[in-house]
Amino acid sequence: MIAAVELGGAWTLRAADGAETPATVPGCVHVDLMNAGTLADPFVDDNELAAAWVGHADWTYERDVAWTGPAHERVELVFEGLDTVARVELDGTVLGSTRNMHRSYRFDVTGLVDARPRPLRVHFTSAYAEAERVRGQLGPRPNSYPEPFNFIRKMACSFGWDWGPTLVTAGIWRPVRLEGWSTARLAAVRPLATYADGRGYLDLTLDIDRTGPHAVTAQVLLDGREIAVVEGAGGRIRLPVDGVEPWWPRGHGDQPRYELTVVLRHDGAVLDEWSRLVGFRGVTIDRSPDQTGHRFVVHVNGSPILVKGVNWIPDDIFPARMTRSRYARRLREAAAAGVNLIRVWGGGIYESRDFYEVCDELGLMVWQDFLFACACYPEEEPLRSEVIAEARENVTRLSPHPSLITWCGNNENLWLRKAEGWEAQPGGDRSWGDDYYLRVLPWIVAELDPSRPYQAGSPWSGSWQHEPNDPDHQTFHSWDVWNREDYAHYRDSAPRFVAEFGWQAPPAWRTLRDAISDDPLLPDSPGMLHHQKAADGNGKLARGLAPHFPPHRGVEAWHYLTQLNQVRAVRTGIEHWRSHWPHTGGTILWQLNDLWPVTSWAAIDGAGRFKPLYFALRELYAPRALTIQPRGDGLAVAVLNDSPAPWAGVLGVDRRDLSGTVRSSFMEPVEVAPRSVALVALPERLLADAELLVARLDESRAFWFPAGQTVPPADPGLSYEVEPVDGGLDVHVHTVGLARDLLLQPDRVHPEAVVDQGFVTLLPGESTTFRVRAPAALDAGLVKAPWVLTELATVLIPREE
Repeated sequence: MIAAVELGGAWTLRAADGAETPATVPGCVHVDLMNAGTLADPFVDDNELAAAWVGHADWTYERDVAWTGPAHERVELVFEGLDTVARVELDGTVLGSTRNMHRSYRFDVTGLVDARPRPLRVHFTSAYAEAERVRGQLGPRPNSYPEPFNFIRKMACSFGWDWGPTLVTAGIWRPVRLEGWSTARLAAVRPLATYADGRGYLDLTLDIDRTGPHAVTAQVLLDGREIAVVEGAGGRIRLPVDGVEPWWPRGHGDQPRYELTVVLRHDGAVLDEWSRLVGFRGVTIDRSPDQTGHRFVVHVNGSPILVKGVNWIPDDIFPARMTRSRYARRLREAAAAGVNLIRVWGGGIYESRDFYEVCDELGLMVWQDFLFACACYPEEEPLRSEVIAEARENVTRLSPHPSLITWCGNNENLWLRKAEGWEAQPGGDRSWGDDYYLRVLPWIVAELDPSRPYQAGSPWSGSWQHEPNDPDHQTFHSWDVWNREDYAHYRDSAPRFVAEFGWQAPPAWRTLRDAISDDPLLPDSPGMLHHQKAADGNGKLARGLAPHFPPHRGVEAWHYLTQLNQVRAVRTGIEHWRSHWPHTGGTILWQLNDLWPVTSWAAIDGAGRFKPLYFALRELYAPRALTIQPRGDGLAVAVLNDSPAPWAGVLGVDRRDLSGTVRSSFMEPVEVAPRSVALVALPERLLADAELLVARLDESRAFWFPAGQTVPPADPGLSYEVEPVDGGLDVHVHTVGLARDLLLQPDRVHPEAVVDQGFVTLLPGESTTFRVRAPAALDAGLVKAPWVLTELATVLIPREE
């Protein structure tokens, strides 16, 4: 059997001037320097700027290594990830060099290691130096940001983005080990597990490395049951598999997985063993034409799936800090919000095995971008061969995961080339990546992973016959809203699939205060502006508030209203688009998460705290929901049933004045088929002089306030009682009048406190309970502190000084 000596743990980091710092592997330079106390936390204030030198320096990681395992014919040094430009030396012998963060590396060190410790050194050249060298060799290429990320195969967003800091690090960011083996080993196993016609199918490819012309046998087992034996040199087998159940996205069925094991033998002795949990399912995307354009509807096991998605960026600017438990927490939070698809965005990384295994378990479909984003990418060497090797390795590595349902060639490059006028910029007439997206990558996917559909990019209309971001053809990114238009304009069209859209808001209050020491803290104070990376971001926030709210005073009011506006914007988009299912095949919110404390589009901020948007997402992606939508010259209630059973009942709609008095009512029996939407037009008599419409069906409720009706007419007369309970506080709130957008901010009570709901609107006489929980005792009196419990009238109705 293969033997391994793990080389993680304590190393030494050496600067170019010889200064030494204790280091940890896996890890990176910034984290090691922070741990040693020689680099201030770049997440605080503008310390990011003071850390810029780190990315421009060269670094060396070193430690002694020895082979303490059994004697083998071959010993190899295996790096699962090196970030990025490295030269590897063992006891003075150069083993090789690397230039790609997204690949693994294996060096033959047979005869170079034994029981005597020998120095291993990994020399990292500045990623800036390498990117500038390649740019000098190949010529400039346009991109959306001023950094040279498109000239090096490294996590693009480490060079900064419109939600992220510029922190270009280096390091051994994934595990490293010595491996000893004899005769043969499993170099790669690629299982494609599909489901069709009531049975499973396994398409299995084995790549085998050997030390000589040895006869080997591979035994294939599923949950311990032998299903095949492969003789000789490996290769590819296809076979039906009976007795398995299909894997389903969450909300559509269970996620059964089966242990697939491959045992490599020679003369009966076990040489190597590979094992993963696999799930059987069939995936297609309906992109066929219809009378209005081209569809984009995901089908799993033959069933159409309404995509309720979120975009995922790396959860830490230093991804070596990610752990399985952290992945599990964030992905479980997504699942709890009703999400069924995670899009792994193309400016980040191919995530670790932990990420995809948790998605497999939770039934979260994964849309995986290849790692190209917002730039023209050269197609020549030295990058071309790196792109091909990276793609082949990661398609193979991720193939066991049933959650992975589609490969996407890039993020926005096919669109932005013309939309941003890149053709006319320096280097715009050179190669720019279309050969990757339209020929190389689809060829690799067709060869290695024909079980999953490929799409050339996001957005992409399917061909050059249509503008890439045409809302009528396949995938669409909705960014005129936010950048130039108010969120009411989401209702102007019904795209076939909305792969990106979003609206900004600041993070939780405690997250701001922990990261920014400005005194006074203001929306435009220096630290706040440093933690706002979007071009004219604060200006867009202000212009977004103007049509909906009168002037307000104070950073606390700004913080509350921008959070509320984010929720209202996203609600407007998702409810409108969801009401057009299956014409609109789904939505993928930009974005689920942040990788540092920043004002952004995220639902979960950089400290892991929920913004109110998170709770709104839970409502918007619920299996059953109501929404009141404009239709023609009137209004209709859209009954949204994304559940496996019919939804039958009596729909009731009340027209109320702002004191809560019912002025008119409408009732109609409805029965909505599974996985469908029903529209119930509202009579004109109900709409005349409507101040407020309230629709109800079972436990679901929807409100409609006329455009421009923002400020409640009076103080709602809130009263509340704080009840200490195990693990926290229950805050029972009652209102006399209409209370719009009541919010409890738990981090103002305790830094680790959480609450179970976001913005809540109460009709006169109604009550609700906010359940606040924390790992420490909570002071009930703090609930009375300013801005802990807030509603819209408190913010907007002038008070006498």
